[in-house]
Amino acid sequence: MDRFCNQRGYVVTKLSESATKDVSEDGLGFFERWLTLWVFISIVAGVLLGQIFPSSVHALGRMEIARVNIPVGILIWMMIIPMLLKIDLNAIHEVKRHWRGIGVTLFVNWAIKPFSMALLGWVFIRCLFAPYLPAEQIDSYIAGLIILAAAPCTAMVFVWSHLVKGEPLFTLSQVALNDVIMVFAFAPIVGLLLGLSSITVPWDTLLLSVLLYIVVPLVIANVWRKLLLKRKNGSARLERTAKFLHPWSLMALLVTLVLLFGFQAESIINQPAVIALLAVPILIQVYFNSGLAYLLNRRLGVAHCAAGPSALIGASNFFELAVATAIGLFGFESGAALATVVGVLIEVPVMLSVVKIVNASHEWYESGPAFAHNPAERTDCC
Repeated sequence: MDRFCNQRGYVVTKLSESATKDVSEDGLGFFERWLTLWVFISIVAGVLLGQIFPSSVHALGRMEIARVNIPVGILIWMMIIPMLLKIDLNAIHEVKRHWRGIGVTLFVNWAIKPFSMALLGWVFIRCLFAPYLPAEQIDSYIAGLIILAAAPCTAMVFVWSHLVKGEPLFTLSQVALNDVIMVFAFAPIVGLLLGLSSITVPWDTLLLSVLLYIVVPLVIANVWRKLLLKRKNGSARLERTAKFLHPWSLMALLVTLVLLFGFQAESIINQPAVIALLAVPILIQVYFNSGLAYLLNRRLGVAHCAAGPSALIGASNFFELAVATAIGLFGFESGAALATVVGVLIEVPVMLSVVKIVNASHEWYESGPAFAHNPAERTDCC
């Protein structure tokens, strides 16, 4: 099902498109469509297990090597590797085609989003909401928010891009580039912002998290991908493998959440409003960064089929990595772990609302002055 771009003759392979094909007619697969419900069920199940079988849950939490929880480490790899399997790092060479849109996304992802979240965390968690939160967890909550914002999304972005009729090669090259940047930028940015927030930075654990949850999964996924592609009907094999692993990846996420909320059971029961308070800066961050990316793309005359994914990549988070890093740095029972999980809880409904805004504003977007001078930019995609 290879196809060619309208004007340039670039080929969008099955491989690129397979990342957006495992969705239903309304754009989301079964698990994604109800992800918020599954997360809510996992919260309830985890809290109940934490209350009924506290000793068993805590026994799992003590299964550690070098501060890395073994059950969670396995679950995180089950989450991340199938998602990274879809990423073709060779697609980075396509960056030059949509350099303005990719430049905007990189600017928002790495120069705006982590720093704006640190500011929002300080305003809401340390100041406005502090009287309603446990004082001993304030720093940990802010740390979790920073970790969540410092990792751009890699997997669900393909679904959001599909829903806004985004250019597949733009999305693929942007995600591939972000994955490479994460290897080098994630730890320094998190360390810097935690330091600025007066939070002790365990650098050895932070660097170990980058190695375990970014570098190693990226290498495994890339090698596995190449081995599949070398075999007969490689593209079809890769597509089938990714499709088979996808539900298991989400199941691993939900099991991790059950364990997390099992550890957090007592604090959640005592202060159930904590989750709602943590959601406030996350919601503001999503709408602020997606709006900023969208407006900057419009100002620069970037085609809508690239601006839509750019806005969505600029706003969404790699919550699997964030959850793993928060657990590694601060532990299962920390406020940091809970803060990253809140990002998972609101991911689908919030991002769907951004998708609706992007689609509804298509005509307005292309009425901008940049397109009046160069109408061809409106269709400057495959």
